[in-house]
Amino acid sequence: MMGRTGTAFAGIIALAACSEVAQDAAANYEPEPYVQFENAEWTRDAVIYQLNTRQFTTEGTFAATEAQLPRLADMGVDIIWLMPIHPIGEVNRKGEMGSPYAVRDYRAVNPDLGTEEEFRAFVDEAHRLGLKVILDWVANHSAWDNPLTEQHPDWYTRTPEGELMPPQGTDWVDTVDFDYSQPALREYMTESLAYWVREFDIDGYRADVAGYVPLDFWETARAELNAIKPVFMLAEWQTRDLHRNAFDATYAWGWKEAMQELVANGSGAGPIRGYYAAQATTWPSAAYRMVYTDNHDQNSWDGVASDIYGPAYEAAIALSFVGNGIPLIYNGQEADLDRQLEFFKKDEIEWREGRYDNLFRQLIALKTQERALWNGRYGAPMIEVPNSASDKVFSFVRGERGERILAVFNLSGEAQDIEFSLARHTGSYTDALSGEEAVFGESEGEAYGISLDPWGYRIFRERR
Repeated sequence: MMGRTGTAFAGIIALAACSEVAQDAAANYEPEPYVQFENAEWTRDAVIYQLNTRQFTTEGTFAATEAQLPRLADMGVDIIWLMPIHPIGEVNRKGEMGSPYAVRDYRAVNPDLGTEEEFRAFVDEAHRLGLKVILDWVANHSAWDNPLTEQHPDWYTRTPEGELMPPQGTDWVDTVDFDYSQPALREYMTESLAYWVREFDIDGYRADVAGYVPLDFWETARAELNAIKPVFMLAEWQTRDLHRNAFDATYAWGWKEAMQELVANGSGAGPIRGYYAAQATTWPSAAYRMVYTDNHDQNSWDGVASDIYGPAYEAAIALSFVGNGIPLIYNGQEADLDRQLEFFKKDEIEWREGRYDNLFRQLIALKTQERALWNGRYGAPMIEVPNSASDKVFSFVRGERGERILAVFNLSGEAQDIEFSLARHTGSYTDALSGEEAVFGESEGEAYGISLDPWGYRIFRERR
């Protein structure tokens, strides 16, 4: 028969067992970070600069472009994204120079751009200046005259009649589609990605039509690249699952579309507010979403970005830096590029002192200096500050008290005099662009106002 002491001891054991069960059960409900890898440290406040080598200078070479790297470093950008640098196919070539996305050899340099030694020198100089270099990678398809079509014909998708074919549903007639059910193709492509990191010390990739290639390929490739060095991976695609184990950044097409919509139809702040709300609730906080007003093939509906955004162009640029997202500058934007560059023939950028050059420099410096504006998990969430014209004016703060950024954007063509209806913003600030001081009252519940020109904006940094 168990005595009183034995009964108490049994009770302690039972309680301990229950506690362990409760702890185990609680552990089952602990949230797990969606993104399963660490971003390279240098990506945390990074700004991307897209560079089309053959249009960037008169010569269109690595050597000529290398001479421009000090200017880009002084501008403050961090990551140079080079459009494809590989030899271009001749068969079914588009235009005079062909598309750089029709790759004839994944482990060679296009001789029109220079030699391997000149490319290596370009990367080395970029690194010396504190810049990183990523390559545009075309994993989904190759040129018709890529030797792989003859050496490994089983690596390619076929029509029902057994013929090579471009990617289904596209007009990319200068390319043929790969079949990623072939393990040997996956191995070759992964080794090719590793080749440029290992042999030329590049810092990552922008993956062309990343969603056309199976996700498990990218996840395996990312792991193998990170085993060589920490890399940055940007996907030309817009799905959340790419961020789990493969890509740091994906395209924020929704941001660009929201901005273009509100300019085109006068719908005010609603579309961009909706974009940011969806971003906050349905995407992992660690995801870098690339926001931009301009790039090489999607800068407008029927003209260059500055034409489409019109008087809202400057505000759109500013919002791309102070809202959530990793910003992109397209080569020539700082020089007021006034047209969409030709894709298949020589069309040199006209370099001049642009109206927006200083703005880009100020915004880059602000993003670098203010932790609240950093990328992904390293930055602060956007907290909306409601105002008396919220249908037209989008206002928000980022960061903790003492280090906040307050941003106010009039997304309409009419001047607005607004009052803030919640005191989430109160404090002493300096206008981040003009240096003008501003004080917003401290009393809870009071309304405090600001005047904005049509499509005007103000960005304030809290005084320390």
